[in-house]
Amino acid sequence: MTTSVSPDLRRIWRGARVPLALVALVFAAGALLLLGRGDQTRGTLEPGSYEPDGAHALWKLLRDQGVDVRTAHTMAEADDQIGEGATLLVTRPDLVPAKRLDALRERAADVVLVTPGERTLHDSLPLVRKAGQSDTAVLSPQCTVAAAVAAGTVTLGGAGYSAPGARSCYPGEDGGGTLLQLADAGGTTTLLGSPAPLTNARLAEEGNAALSLRLLGAHPKLVWYLPSADDPGLDDSRRSFFDLIPDGWYYGTAQAFIAVALLALWRARRLGPVVTEPLPIVVRAAETAEGRARLYRRAKAAGHAGETLREAARTRLRTTLGLPRDADAQALVAAVSARTGRAANDVGAVLYGPPVPDDPALVRLAGELDRVEREAGRT
Repeated sequence: MTTSVSPDLRRIWRGARVPLALVALVFAAGALLLLGRGDQTRGTLEPGSYEPDGAHALWKLLRDQGVDVRTAHTMAEADDQIGEGATLLVTRPDLVPAKRLDALRERAADVVLVTPGERTLHDSLPLVRKAGQSDTAVLSPQCTVAAAVAAGTVTLGGAGYSAPGARSCYPGEDGGGTLLQLADAGGTTTLLGSPAPLTNARLAEEGNAALSLRLLGAHPKLVWYLPSADDPGLDDSRRSFFDLIPDGWYYGTAQAFIAVALLALWRARRLGPVVTEPLPIVVRAAETAEGRARLYRRAKAAGHAGETLREAARTRLRTTLGLPRDADAQALVAAVSARTGRAANDVGAVLYGPPVPDDPALVRLAGELDRVEREAGRT
């Protein structure tokens, strides 16, 4: 009696079940963490970001206060969502062309621009000047802007701004207001020198939450616009390769295509009569039949060979007797019986009998089929 030493399925399972359980536990924990965190995004002032520089906490507060927050990542989305009675927040205004930004400002009730640079100031706010740069710190309002007065001290800093007739709040080290508010025709435009009071990391400090809610939640709808450098709608000068091709090139290409097509039709090979070519060798039909017969014999396929002989005989008999090619067995047997005088059962046994078992039977079947054809061919 021999004992197998190779591991069977039970032993393999016992050895592998612990590692498999650990791997399954790791995957399950990872799935739970992903589900628990939800759909997150990354980036400064992203409403879906839980990171320190994200703004999910502010987004949640605004939603809890009943503000309809609409997030836009492209110019087309911002243009579709903006409307009268809405607040517009632009996180990176320098990426937006002046004409596009001015069009959005005209349609919004109030506008909040975060750290606008020289490009935005020069093209859209020509009266505003940058007035220094300061570190983020706890600053007091020192102004009459209602949102700043209600919020009190906040964590702000960054760029300072100044403009004639504007209300400047939270002055930095150089004296420029890190919050500047301008009166527009239909509302206000507020400039923030730093995104700090809006971020997750700083929202709970000082009066940051109060300032953010009063600036962004003054109207029932807020369009949170996060411009991206990848948005082709922001660059009017960015054109596709096909836009750069002159119109005349399209017509020239079409004419060249037509000319090439006509040339191809003119020079194409015409279909003429079939040309016969001499074969290198001549293979007689008898040799082909003998070769096929040897293959049947080697395969011991006497039954298949017999059925091939019967089918060929049936085809020739239908032609000889003037029957259609799809004539059934009953019609063919009856016609052959009437022509030859043989009994219908004998004719059916020859033409539609059982497969022959061996080579001698195949030879006899071939002789019978030959005799039936000769008798049917007599007039």
